[in-house]
This record gives sequence, C-alpha cells and structure tokens, in this order.
Amino acid sequence: MRGLSTGQIVLLVVLGAVLILTGFWAVSVWSASSGVEMGKHGWIALGLGTFFSLLVGCGLMALMFFSSRSGHDDAADPFRRREGGDP
Repeated sequence: MRGLSTGQIVLLVVLGAVLILTGFWAVSVWSASSGVEMGKHGWIALGLGTFFSLLVGCGLMALMFFSSRSGHDDAADPFRRREGGDP
C-alpha cells in the first residue's frame, strides 16, 4: 500500500471534521426537540418518505449499473478506445 499524499490527508481530516460536526448538530437537534410529540400521521409520513426515498435511490442505482453493463454508456465516452475496431 502506498502512502497518502498531503492533499489526501487534508481531505480526510476535513471530511472527518464535517462528520463529527454533523453528529454534534444531529444530537443537539434531537435533544432540542425531545418534548415534541409526533402524531400517527407524522409517523406514517416519515415511514412513507423513508420507503420511497430508498425505493427511488435503489432504482436509480440499479438503472446506473444496468446501463453501465449493457454498453449504453460507451457511446457517450469519446475518449474510450474501441476494442477490435477502428480508433
């Protein structure tokens, strides 16, 4: 394994700091809203929103992998060399 360059180390430190700050923010928001009651319709909306977000995300990822495997993306890449044909 090769060593990390200075830029990669800086990037990892910045991303780690963003992750930690996001975690602190999430905990503070969760604690600040601890007295708020969510009704039945709120839980249904939360569940449906989560389900459809995951459905759309998984569907788009599946389409991306299918498109990549089937060769539809090859025509969109002018810098890729063709195998067995004219350049």
